[in-house]
Amino acid sequence: MTPLTTARRLVIKIGSSLLVDGNGEINRPWLDALCDDIAVCRGRDQQVIVVTSGAVAVGRRHLGLPPGPLRLPEKQAAAAAGQIRLAHAYEETLVNHHLKVAQLLLTLDDSENRRRYLNARNTLETLLAMGAVPVINENDTVATQEIRFGDNDRLAARVAQMIGADTLVLFSDIDGLYTANPRTDPSARFLPEVRELPSELEAMAGDPGSAMGSGGRVTKLQAARIALAAGCRMAIAPGKPLHPLRTMEEGGRCTWFHPAEEPLTARKQWIAGSLKPQGVLTVDAGAARALAHGGSLLPAGVTGVEGEFQKGEAVVVVARDGQSLGVGLTAYSAEDARQIIGRKSGDFEDVLGYRGPDEIIHRDDLVIA
Repeated sequence: MTPLTTARRLVIKIGSSLLVDGNGEINRPWLDALCDDIAVCRGRDQQVIVVTSGAVAVGRRHLGLPPGPLRLPEKQAAAAAGQIRLAHAYEETLVNHHLKVAQLLLTLDDSENRRRYLNARNTLETLLAMGAVPVINENDTVATQEIRFGDNDRLAARVAQMIGADTLVLFSDIDGLYTANPRTDPSARFLPEVRELPSELEAMAGDPGSAMGSGGRVTKLQAARIALAAGCRMAIAPGKPLHPLRTMEEGGRCTWFHPAEEPLTARKQWIAGSLKPQGVLTVDAGAARALAHGGSLLPAGVTGVEGEFQKGEAVVVVARDGQSLGVGLTAYSAEDARQIIGRKSGDFEDVLGYRGPDEIIHRDDLVIA
């Protein structure tokens, strides 16, 4: 058994230099082999999410853009032209394995804004529950320098954090992490396992190694910090060979980063320590008992709503005597919450005009004091 074969929810990041050849064409034999590996994972009932680069590299050839750095409008245009070809290539290959495919385009703001974060997470959760393979890319057609992720290593880590993945694999043109750049330093030592990320590691990571992509060893270590904080183990593995996932399973060389905590624990620590509460929900004694035993917070048990907050923002949960019971991410805005408190879920649609979640705070989004 390997960390890869025991994964429950797996995020795979594919770089431009692996997926797109020097002529700006999609490397179909490599993509076909990767999708063969994904089909094996799905056959083991593992959920798989693909974070892919390559849209700009493919689109610039289609539009006839010259070599060299692109201006932002040119990059956005290339992404628009290339993304449709990239998505079609994934769909065309995965359908051969009778796998459903869905495309999502994200920006950094989608992971920072609580409402967008929650909406993106819910979409991904629904797609995974339906057995689909989500294929995600950064939305370069609308992103600017101020809001873009800048590389898909960190995007993949944010996605893994968002959905509580337990395993993230960054495929690279190098076989793992070294103490120095092995291309220029023959004394560089390979690191098969990493359990801590001291700042010295980033200092010795070196510059990006590929002209095709924007990521490098520094961004991979930044991705590792995000993933490990979320309780997600991460691997840097060579992606050049055909069947890269199978190669890992068979003991191929790579670097594994190991977290100290499980995803849910890390996520709850993030909720408790990183978010500023925007409101207060007061609950009755029955709801307080349910929360103490690990239950979700239902609107029927809420007796009061204070503050003005939006869906996905943090709120404090208190008992009637004012005692703080915990903090969590609300599935409803303050305006909607005030209309459904004290009611059962069957009444929500008549009151709000839509049927939302049964819980005002799901137990996975709740930290008990």
